[in-house]
Amino acid sequence: MKEVLFFILVLNVSGSIFTSHEDDDCFCQLQGQIDDCTCNVDTVDHFNNVKIYPRLRSLLQKDYFRFFKVNLFRKCPFWQDNSQCGIRYCHVEPCKENEIPKGLKEKDKEKFKENNKYLKDSLCEHEHNGGLGDINTTISDQAREDFVLWSAYDDAQDNFCILDDFDEDSSYVDLLLNPERYTGYKGASAHRIWQTIYLENCFRPNGYLNSYIQNHALNSMCLEERVFYRAISGLHTSINIHVCAKYLLRESSFKNPEGEWGPNLNEFRQKFSPETTNGQGPSWLRNLYFLYLLELRALQKALTYLVKEEFYTGNESEDWDTQLAIKDLLNIVQNFPYHFDESTMFNGHEQAQKLKLEFRQHFRNISSIMDCVGCEKCKLWGKLQIQGLGTALKILFSGKFDGSLMSEDTSKKSFQLLRTEIVALLNSIGRLSTSLYELDEFRFILR
Repeated sequence: MKEVLFFILVLNVSGSIFTSHEDDDCFCQLQGQIDDCTCNVDTVDHFNNVKIYPRLRSLLQKDYFRFFKVNLFRKCPFWQDNSQCGIRYCHVEPCKENEIPKGLKEKDKEKFKENNKYLKDSLCEHEHNGGLGDINTTISDQAREDFVLWSAYDDAQDNFCILDDFDEDSSYVDLLLNPERYTGYKGASAHRIWQTIYLENCFRPNGYLNSYIQNHALNSMCLEERVFYRAISGLHTSINIHVCAKYLLRESSFKNPEGEWGPNLNEFRQKFSPETTNGQGPSWLRNLYFLYLLELRALQKALTYLVKEEFYTGNESEDWDTQLAIKDLLNIVQNFPYHFDESTMFNGHEQAQKLKLEFRQHFRNISSIMDCVGCEKCKLWGKLQIQGLGTALKILFSGKFDGSLMSEDTSKKSFQLLRTEIVALLNSIGRLSTSLYELDEFRFILR
């Protein structure tokens, strides 16, 4: 029955049946070892589609992960942007006040106190142990607030993204009510976003003018520069797969007010076929696998931190289920034997640290470029996935999640992830996992 349905989809969506050569050309490079990793494509496909994707799909339905706080009204800092998408599918459906879990609203009321409770506890312990208390047994509210600001400043030095958490214009969005899919946003405005990312913020070989770096030029770059480009390319690929898999096939009607959404094979081939991408489409698909392994490694590296997280929303039974689901997922991730090895990056002294700083600054620029996206829904998912990747990079390269710092008995007082960072990280991995799953669906349809 499944084969029959997909056969009908091929006829309805593409208008033709592809020859065997056309069937395989998009996937011609999806085999063998993934670039700059020790894992094969087939291993990732099986691991994701059988073990990770079903778990993430269930986990991301939970209230803790479905409500994301974001500022969709921050102005573009790089150019005057008046190209707001007027198509109704670009619109983000806002949350009503009574829909937001009470636990999240409680956290917001205690912004500084709650988000820095470990710092506050640490100060209190120091007082009682004869530290600060030897000088002054009381710490004023202003002093505590200053400590919080200093701590926030120190944490910000490790951030790869501009965070929206404490912006007055930030509000909660229900991700399940605003799924990532085709919105009709395209043309010069959308093209400018990616051009600026690739041409002005990705590392490039000297004198290389093309937006997308071909493999022969990519291999001439150092590992850190390749990692940056492959991560951005993998994210771009993932977003394009979502657009192709959830394409608007028919406009809304009285009978079907939401419209009809499904896979568009022509759009998929347009974005990834060698004939339409100057031969680069298949390598872009490989970069998706690379990014998946990079973010999966970050999840593994933060394991001992995340198992201590409460995932608090105020719904005791669901919060308990969320904790169990997270532990189950992390156990699967922990046992995966082919994780990306970030320890080979930024080794050395002055030059390596300079490159690391440049790496972070480039990515922070990209996070700001997301405020220039003219489609609300595209901006929502762009900001979320960039923040998720930024959180992964923070975990991998800040040094705060390394070695003895992440031992089982270590408290969370010395560092912490904001709730939005955790939500973004898991949803970002969820998007990559879904892309791999949908990629397999496209391969099944075509064959």
